[in-house]
Amino acid sequence: MFGLQTKNSDILSDEIIDKLSNYFSNKIDDFMVSDTTDTPYTMFKIEFVMYKFFNIVLNYDRGRFGCSIINGSRFITLDNSQKWYDKADMDIFLKELEEQLKLRIPDKFLEHYGWK
Repeated sequence: MFGLQTKNSDILSDEIIDKLSNYFSNKIDDFMVSDTTDTPYTMFKIEFVMYKFFNIVLNYDRGRFGCSIINGSRFITLDNSQKWYDKADMDIFLKELEEQLKLRIPDKFLEHYGWK
């Protein structure tokens, strides 16, 4: 496994997409990676759709990462206790992301898809 310092934006974004896909399975789709750079530092965005309900962006900037709901040209930041990717417990990050999103989706919608 690579050390975080040797991972470029392509490797890190693929790694994060794999973790999201494995955890959320059929609740997540339409991944798009953008704004990637490795010089002078590693930075990228991953946009995706969650629960067929929200457009989400995960921002990674010099090791710090987090998610927001895309609301037009504005963003609603989702609270999460895991702020730094190299120190993050991804199980906690993914569980907190799931909780933050489910709080905002009507139960009837989640039940319809078997996600409640």
